[in-house]
Amino acid sequence: MGRPESPGERTPSNLLPAPRGGEEEPEVRPRTAREPASREPPPPANTPLATPAPDASPESPREVAKRERAAAREALAIPEPPALPQIAPLAPAEEPRPGGKRGGRPPPGTPRALDPIAAPIARPMLETPTIPPPPAAGPWRSYKEIVANLSQRIVDAQRPLRVLHAIQWDPTIWEKFRASRFKEPPQVGPDWYQRIDLGYDPRTKIAEFDDILRDVDRELPESDEIARILRATAAQYRDTVRMLEARGTPLFYGWSRKLYGSPKDKYPDGRTSVRDSAFVLYDLLTNLPDELGPSKERDVPAQKAVEILNARLTGYFGESTVRVEEDDGMFADAAAGSDYLKIRKGALFSMRDIDLFEVHEGWVHLATSLNGSSQPVARWLGKGPPRTTAAQEGLAAILEIFTLRTYPRRARRLNDRVLAVDKAEDGADFCQVFDWYRTEGYEEEECFNATRRIFRGGTTTGGAPYTKDICYSKGIVLNYAFIRACIEHDRPELIPFLFVGKVAHEDVPVLYARAQDGVVKAPHYLPPLFRDLNGLAIWMSYSTFFTRLTGTEVSDYYGRIFKRG
Repeated sequence: MGRPESPGERTPSNLLPAPRGGEEEPEVRPRTAREPASREPPPPANTPLATPAPDASPESPREVAKRERAAAREALAIPEPPALPQIAPLAPAEEPRPGGKRGGRPPPGTPRALDPIAAPIARPMLETPTIPPPPAAGPWRSYKEIVANLSQRIVDAQRPLRVLHAIQWDPTIWEKFRASRFKEPPQVGPDWYQRIDLGYDPRTKIAEFDDILRDVDRELPESDEIARILRATAAQYRDTVRMLEARGTPLFYGWSRKLYGSPKDKYPDGRTSVRDSAFVLYDLLTNLPDELGPSKERDVPAQKAVEILNARLTGYFGESTVRVEEDDGMFADAAAGSDYLKIRKGALFSMRDIDLFEVHEGWVHLATSLNGSSQPVARWLGKGPPRTTAAQEGLAAILEIFTLRTYPRRARRLNDRVLAVDKAEDGADFCQVFDWYRTEGYEEEECFNATRRIFRGGTTTGGAPYTKDICYSKGIVLNYAFIRACIEHDRPELIPFLFVGKVAHEDVPVLYARAQDGVVKAPHYLPPLFRDLNGLAIWMSYSTFFTRLTGTEVSDYYGRIFKRG
């Protein structure tokens, strides 16, 4: 029946004999946390239950099922499931000791698991998830993201490059030149230009563009056409910094000639130079009177011109897109920025001048700036490096022709710039170029301003001009040739992309192609004749036919007729 319990021990309840009928089940007192656990080891897991005595009362159904399960496990050699880990229960609140104090250590021999001071309550441990570090190269980037990042870096790097500000002359130079009776060239050299702060360290800025060029080579394929444009753009901005470093020296002209070209440069035919075309136009335009229509008096003050242009350009671009304002610190009559047009304060204008400003500065320069700056990927198109100057200025000047707003004196002024730069390249000094302008019928202050445009930044002693002014007349020829070639080669869809931003002609087919995959966004602001190409296409078709007529025979035929009257 089992041995009697020794002090501190208790026979497991499943080994006690079942109580006989009429007998009460012996009371089992629960062991408190202060009592030591039994030192008798538990029976093995597969030990069969003790067989009840014959005179024992019948087993309950629960005990029968339990015994049958144990027998089945033994027959199948199925081990008992492992015991779950036991979590020590909280010790009951301790009765106060004599004197009203609680706490203290339990009696010696108390297991550590039951010591409420030594062992805190056991809780399941939660495994902390690991977080891998991000890759050193950062997240993957799409082609568009790479191009957008590189082009934004170019835009940011070129921001402080203000070429015209860096080579400007103040009004005292005109006053001194006039006081000398136009005999003494202005004393503007390296020391003068050093007074004009560039706003950046040239060496640091050059290194910045070199870094961009290396990253273009590293991040884009060498054969990629967009990469070619980015490389050319960044390299030209870098060379612009080098040109400005050399202000007042012959080296300034060397960089200018590399960036903007020379009157001696050849057109794509490989035979005709810019200088050659200027001489042909000089003969044609010199024979024309200044005006072939009603006289246009210069009687519109600058403030009124601002009001008229604000109204016209608001109608073209929409409200709050561009602004027109007066400026008292400029020599030119008008100049366009990214979203503004400045008019020279205190000047008087004719309505023809205002018509010209509308198309030249508004429809072209402002439109290409706005179209370019709205590009989400090709962001470099909002700014114009020197490689885009001929296409930009030529497009503005040719639009004056297409809209019939130009006139002989205006065309002659643009063409004379080429001849004046050519004279300065060949050694003419400031006074000699000024005198040549006087012989062409310009007023003295007009002569000074035209000559100043050519000698600013270089040397006034001759041989080192600023060659940008050849781009107007050169650009008219190249834009006309480009548009006509688009019609001849059945590519009229390329023509509107002259307005997608500040572009060079060789970029246009690439930009049009990349508009199909979203790298480039098609231009939004287009002049009417470039939005509807029907009239322009017919114009260019007849122009092509006229140039194919044999030599000068047709013109000579009519010349003989003219002699009759």
